[in-house]
Amino acid sequence: MVYKFRAILDAEEDVFRDIAILEDDTLEDFHNAIFNAFGFDGTEVGSFYTCDETWNQEFEIPLFDSGDVLGEQKTMSDYQLNTILDKENTKIIYVYDFINMWTFLVELAAIEEIEVGIIYPNLLYSHGEMPHEAQEKNFSSDDDFHNDSFNEFDDDLDEDDLDRFEEGGSFEDYGFEENWN
Repeated sequence: MVYKFRAILDAEEDVFRDIAILEDDTLEDFHNAIFNAFGFDGTEVGSFYTCDETWNQEFEIPLFDSGDVLGEQKTMSDYQLNTILDKENTKIIYVYDFINMWTFLVELAAIEEIEVGIIYPNLLYSHGEMPHEAQEKNFSSDDDFHNDSFNEFDDDLDEDDLDRFEEGGSFEDYGFEENWN
């Protein structure tokens, strides 16, 4: 079977690509198809993230094993598309280049028979031009805990503490020794 996906760049302008790929190809094959379809050079790494129906990110599937114990973490090459995505689970998030954070919302649009004479993966349709820079991401939370007046450093040293230190205070006044290591 062939999986037909629409990969939509998270950007202000509509930029998307429709890609057909075999259901038993790996997520790594799909990673390669996406970065080629969008014109990236493939020198950066990426990750897929499983998600729920409303695009809430869940489990990361990286390109390379970056775990503490080599071989313990599963990577893109360990997953065939049909083990992650199907008629009920149609959405996945893809992030390419962790400096620029090119983010794509990828959705399985159709599952069809293989067409004879077609080489997969296959770029079916291309819409929109890639912007020169990735859209800036807002990583703030919507919950009430985080707000503009919250400052996690409120209890840290301030100017008065620094003035007192310059006037002859010592590190011990702040609960640690000068040569603590």
